[in-house]
Amino acid sequence: MTTLLALDTATEACSVALLHNGQVFSRYAVIPRLHAQSILPMISEVLAEAGIAKTAVDAIAFGRGPGAFTGLRIAVGVVQGLAFALECPVLPISNLAAIAQRACREYGAKHVAVAIDARMDEVYWGCYTLLDGEVQLQGIEAVLPPERAELPRGAADTEWFAAGTGWQAYAERIAVPVEARAPQLLPHAVDILNLAQGMWQRGEAISAQQAQPIYLRDQVATPKQP
Repeated sequence: MTTLLALDTATEACSVALLHNGQVFSRYAVIPRLHAQSILPMISEVLAEAGIAKTAVDAIAFGRGPGAFTGLRIAVGVVQGLAFALECPVLPISNLAAIAQRACREYGAKHVAVAIDARMDEVYWGCYTLLDGEVQLQGIEAVLPPERAELPRGAADTEWFAAGTGWQAYAERIAVPVEARAPQLLPHAVDILNLAQGMWQRGEAISAQQAQPIYLRDQVATPKQP
């Protein structure tokens, strides 16, 4: 039976989840700026709880972005280090998709419009629909001003659920009709793990060397004022 490890440090939340023998073990904490010192102990804790060594892991999933620049670099660094050492493949998962999957898991949502506060007066935006237990991207993921966020074509008659910090930071500027909101939702490794299982079964794992963060914007820092 497949053993998968998942981790995420892309936002204020830091989390780890492990699937072993059909059981899921996880750790989750909202700890801004403490990810670097917390992620490895969290991994050790779930492995210990499952009673296995790192060498039992078949693949490692991670939140590949979009998200905070520093957080994504931490995730990629940890994943590559572990994957190279264990000689196992990796499974990159969208953090927008992870939030959508969490909204489906915790709120029973079927169609989720995700907005993460991207700073610089923009949001990371993506719309997802739940199909066979796994969220599917409708359209594309993008970084854009809140006013430019829109639902996929033909979605006007669908009830959409809003999730992510962008709905808290720019609620009055996102002109998208939604039925309910959970602006506090952050990515959780449990949902990354759920999405990773589908990727693993479809043979979509990649090598550790190919693991890269996805920023959705070339400019990752606020420019200095002249």
